[in-house]
Amino acid sequence: MTIVRSLVLFALAALFEIGGAWLVWQGVREQRGLIWAGAGVIALGLYGFVATLQADAHFGRILAAYGGVFVAGSLVWGVVADGFRPDRWDVIGALICLAGVLVIMYAPRS
Repeated sequence: MTIVRSLVLFALAALFEIGGAWLVWQGVREQRGLIWAGAGVIALGLYGFVATLQADAHFGRILAAYGGVFVAGSLVWGVVADGFRPDRWDVIGALICLAGVLVIMYAPRS
């Protein structure tokens, strides 16, 4: 699997997980109803499926690396969907997390 394909899978997983969690939030916290929450549950299930498409066979490694993608993606989602304005510490933290993703997933291993 190429690094590009792996990164695309991480981005797709982030879309499903963050989007699913946001839909549940909208359905429950913003009282938009069960259809929103149900759509969120479906999206969260799709996230779980997409994560299995990574070439690495180690669940812990994939999920740990995805955690960094989730941190950065959540901030981007907040900017786009909710008008959130991250400060420099949010951005620095997200960049540190993304550096961790690169080390965990793509460091040379014997």
